[in-house]
Amino acid sequence: MALIVQKYGGSSVADPDSIKRVARRIIETKNAGNDVAVVVSAMGDTTDDLIDQALSIDSDPPAREMDMLMTAGERISMSLLAMAIHAAGSHAYSFTGSQAGFMTDAQFGAAHIRAVKPDRVRRALDKGSVAIVAGFQGENERGDATTLGRGGSDTSAVALAVALGADVCEIYTDVDGVFTADPRIVPTARRIPVIGYDEILEMSSCGSKVLALRCVEYAQRFKMPLHVRSSFSHRSGTLVVPEGVDPHTLPNL
Repeated sequence: MALIVQKYGGSSVADPDSIKRVARRIIETKNAGNDVAVVVSAMGDTTDDLIDQALSIDSDPPAREMDMLMTAGERISMSLLAMAIHAAGSHAYSFTGSQAGFMTDAQFGAAHIRAVKPDRVRRALDKGSVAIVAGFQGENERGDATTLGRGGSDTSAVALAVALGADVCEIYTDVDGVFTADPRIVPTARRIPVIGYDEILEMSSCGSKVLALRCVEYAQRFKMPLHVRSSFSHRSGTLVVPEGVDPHTLPNL
């Protein structure tokens, strides 16, 4: 039995049907004998919509209030996903970033994770439930909600995987892994089956949008294997692994 952290981006939970599909996939992973913790982004364009609403009210909104507002998107998707898992006959608990133990500095809008103490997440897993965590968010030492900036849900997922001692962190997106170019633009782009941290860091720093730069840096620091794959298929994606790790030993391939 493995402990797997799965992260689903906004396109994977964009609407109720997508959320139900993700719930089925999570349950499949669970029924295969794994413990599963999940990190979710906000649904579709929710974050952009919230920003537009804020700016329509105040052209220069306070940073603290913006972070309070921004955390709402992930709270919606985590709750709906937990409901979808329940409706499919399994059980899940959803947690905000603060409830999941994400402690950050006080830099609103681009906070850095200082510590993750996932006690409640671990208790949910010990009960045999799926634990669902709102990505992109945490809490500073004053108890204020904070957000991690664009791509922060990827970082949340890796940080949770490290804190839980997971076997792998799966990053689900709308493409089948990391490609030599954007396959939505370049039809001849090739999928890269296995890649190292240094190579993916170089791609991220050059503008690749598959993985957030901070997410890869966090994974490299703690040698957490990543599996970048599509939530719309069951094909194997791209493995980002530490040097010397046999990719075939990782679970859920």
